[in-house]
Amino acid sequence: MTIELDGSSLTRAQVIEIACKGSDVSLSPKALVRVQRAADFLAEKVSCGEPVYGVTTGFGSNADKLLGAHRARDELPGGNPEQHQGTLLEELQHNLLITHAVCVGEPLAADVVRAILAIRINTLLRGHSGIRVSTLEALTALLNRNVIPVIPAKGSVGASGDLAPLSHLAIVLLGGGEAFVEGERVSGAEALKRIGMKPIRLSFKEGLALNNGTTQMLATAVLALSRIENLIATADLAAAMTLDAFAGRSGAMRPEVHALRPHPGQVETARHIRELLEGSTLVDIPYHLVPRFRTWTAESWTDPVEQQRRFDICWDYVLPSQRHGREAFYARFLPFKGGKKHQPQDAYCLRCMPQVHGAVRDAWEQACRIIDIELNSVTDNPLVFPEAENPRFIEDQVISAGHFHGMPLALAMSYVKAAIPVLASISERRLNKLVDPANNDGLPAFLIGNEDATDSGFMIVQYTAAALVNDMATRAHPASVYSIPTSANAEDHVSMGTNEARHVLEMTEDLSHVLALELYTAAQALEYRQDMLNAARGVAERGDWKALAAKISNAPARDHSSYAAFEQEIRDLMKALGEAGEFRAGGAVGRALAKIREHIDFMPRDRAMDGDVRRICELVASNELLGDPK
Repeated sequence: MTIELDGSSLTRAQVIEIACKGSDVSLSPKALVRVQRAADFLAEKVSCGEPVYGVTTGFGSNADKLLGAHRARDELPGGNPEQHQGTLLEELQHNLLITHAVCVGEPLAADVVRAILAIRINTLLRGHSGIRVSTLEALTALLNRNVIPVIPAKGSVGASGDLAPLSHLAIVLLGGGEAFVEGERVSGAEALKRIGMKPIRLSFKEGLALNNGTTQMLATAVLALSRIENLIATADLAAAMTLDAFAGRSGAMRPEVHALRPHPGQVETARHIRELLEGSTLVDIPYHLVPRFRTWTAESWTDPVEQQRRFDICWDYVLPSQRHGREAFYARFLPFKGGKKHQPQDAYCLRCMPQVHGAVRDAWEQACRIIDIELNSVTDNPLVFPEAENPRFIEDQVISAGHFHGMPLALAMSYVKAAIPVLASISERRLNKLVDPANNDGLPAFLIGNEDATDSGFMIVQYTAAALVNDMATRAHPASVYSIPTSANAEDHVSMGTNEARHVLEMTEDLSHVLALELYTAAQALEYRQDMLNAARGVAERGDWKALAAKISNAPARDHSSYAAFEQEIRDLMKALGEAGEFRAGGAVGRALAKIREHIDFMPRDRAMDGDVRRICELVASNELLGDPK
């Protein structure tokens, strides 16, 4: 697949295709006409002796220095002892790149660098940067031949653009720096040789056109937002599976509820969770049908098949004498207290999923709006306007402005950066609720039968999730509020947007892991819930009310005055369970559970869990649970 770039229509989806799936790019012929026009215009103005920032002047705090006609040392008696190639104007652009390539840290991943190349080529195609067509074609050749310049991750302050990292990118065109070619790290000169290219010599403003812009932060943001889009959908899936595992309540998801507070993300989250839960016979189940876990004993089950279970079930009977003032409730529900508490609402981590997930969705949407604008914007300086009407001076056509300043992106990513720990935190709270016997509505402690008191079950899974949430929370402080002036205070306010975007991209991996841990735990809990309910149904379907009565605590003695009522109510419970049909999760939740079970078995007793955790993290990262394998 080849994607044509024209400077005006690049999308986030196309960047992902280029960055992650290896698509090539082509250059719009119409856009190249604009590119050449701007380059010709600069050449004409230079030949006329016009002073142009970054072309015939220094950069940053050196902007007040005009380049002379020749090098100062040329005036020495006997001539200049230093050997130089090219003119001062060419040397200015060359030196800009070689002195600005000073980043540190591990190299950026190949997908980030490919995204940077695509975005940089696209913005230069707008024809306001002064780069030549031949230089732009050389940059395109790097992308299409999959030459990945080595760009250490840290070194940009986000204004004037991503100067240092983009210099590492562009220096390869000069035969400098390093690049990966077919996975091998080689010198820039060797990389060019391997694809049959020669180093280029930069012309007017080309160094500045190549390294001045918001491209690293933008590329990183695009990749981060793509991952977050899938992670928001994954969070909804994990939440729906957990709600099914709790046999929770769906009222908080109803459309008429969210019509009264119609934040778009909230409305969409509620709709999506309703869709995931469609077909569930667990959600909104009557209280009295849900048994609670009781530790297995040899006397728990009489049937040999049933004896293979890792649990027993039970309810508490509410005597008639204890129902006073609650007659209306017990007219609707049978007097058996099992796994579900008699309350009309779930905990916040279940009930407020639309509000929390939805707010994260809205933060993501806002960032997408900013990024979509930036993708087809010109972000270097100065800006070249060859066709400006009635120009009086060169400053009317070569205008110094501040489009390199990354604050629009920085603040958008700050918003997302604060949202990521929120989504992780509510996921961890659901996970914690699943393993806590005081709050998991009748499921076994730590989701393990533990009949011999030797099993820890899913106890430590929650520890790992808690550690990850804390790590994300401590990194969520916005980098954009800390401007550190640069260039001898000529650049006295910077965005730090590149750090912001990098933090967000890094945090997506931790968020993915937290959601994976919730899904791992919720799958175990859901199977317990389904098995316990269906075990109760199995007892009821045999038609032996005494077998069901054996699962009831606090039952009256046979000679008690309320025993006849107890017997009738047990028969009513047996009938309700028998008529209920198979207890099952929502269709989409059930399919996700089945996919998890293709890779990870239910855990009836303790086993090594490291392989399980690795596999569930891989499943979430691949998007297979969403039906979109990568």
